[in-house]
Amino acid sequence: MQPLAERLRPNSLDEYIGQKHLVGPSAILRQSIESGHIPSMILWGPPGVGKTTLAHIISNQQNRAFYSLSAVSSGVKDVRETIDKAQRGRFFNQPNAIMFIDEIHRFSKAQQDSLLGAVEQGTITLIGATTENPSFEVISPLLSRCQVYVLKSLEKEDLNELLTRALTQDIELKNLSIEVEEVEAMFRFSGGDARKLLNIIELVVHASDPSKIVITNKRVEEILQENIALYDKQGEMHYDIISAFIKSIRGGDPNAAVYWLARMLEGGEDIKFIARRLVILSAEDIGLANPNALLMANTCFDAIHKIGMPEARIILSECCVYLATSPKSNSTYSAIDEALAEVRNSGDLPVPLHLRNAPTKLMKQLGYGNDYKYSHSYEGNFAEQDFLPKKIRERKFYNPQKNQQEETIRARLAGWWKKKYGY
Repeated sequence: MQPLAERLRPNSLDEYIGQKHLVGPSAILRQSIESGHIPSMILWGPPGVGKTTLAHIISNQQNRAFYSLSAVSSGVKDVRETIDKAQRGRFFNQPNAIMFIDEIHRFSKAQQDSLLGAVEQGTITLIGATTENPSFEVISPLLSRCQVYVLKSLEKEDLNELLTRALTQDIELKNLSIEVEEVEAMFRFSGGDARKLLNIIELVVHASDPSKIVITNKRVEEILQENIALYDKQGEMHYDIISAFIKSIRGGDPNAAVYWLARMLEGGEDIKFIARRLVILSAEDIGLANPNALLMANTCFDAIHKIGMPEARIILSECCVYLATSPKSNSTYSAIDEALAEVRNSGDLPVPLHLRNAPTKLMKQLGYGNDYKYSHSYEGNFAEQDFLPKKIRERKFYNPQKNQQEETIRARLAGWWKKKYGY
């Protein structure tokens, strides 16, 4: 019998669980699908959130030919043969075929180039699925011809709906006596991944007495420990290990950082994926506590492109140890998030008149630029004045943290802005 995840694969948008921001009532992608006018697209999101399923549903609902390629096993020749097949199979007034490419981020530049003409001419509608940021992994000419839709991990209500459907509608499970006492462990281990949740349910059911199956947190944890190899088939711990790696660096443990780095390298992880995460971490978790961290991470990212494996392991190790042993601060990360929250809350507040540009006589007459103080004309190259809109002039988004670098910054700010940063 097919695995539970395959048996429950939805065939229509009404059966599809999650991604309501894309396929819920009146959502943008649903409108495109129902109108029959769908663009070439990149579906970007973590594993098990329905990228492949969504591509199949689009094909089914529009009655289009569907060709599927995997970037892991397909080359330029396969792409060209599939495009030729799609072109030959298209009849008058029939919508163009859908070419679905799983893990499109693994396609080389040459492979992606081979898609351009067919996408541009409308020979095919491309649907690419990726777990990686397409801005880094998809060539610009192809990306500019595609809409990018971001899929999210399933929420608790989505997982609950999926669990209920599995127990009440699956041809095998609905005939069993299954009592669900606790769901927390199942949901926690699934990590918002529908396929992972269904795999867990299947594992628990097959490992239990069929006459009375009781699902508890303890039972789930016991069974997963016994079946970790099966549970982790096809590298599903990818996101768990990168999470452990990042948290080890954030937590200042170079030993754990190097261990998780080794686990990823030994498992064949893409070194560019690792290096990108280090660049993000250097700004998010170290920031102004050590501004050189971003330079180090960016240099690491550039260097591994030039060097490649196996020597890239040394560069990655140097970078992750440096970041792990660096002082930490998330002050700038918090500052921009607080500022974004303020913008969303208060809307488009007017720019103070003295900060506005005054290129015309009328604007000058209206007071644009009046009373602006040019900092370099004052002692210490500083003149106190309001730079925020009047309504939020007292807001403070950046709060220096207690590390050597930011204590120096705090002292400078306190000298300038005594009301906001004075001790």
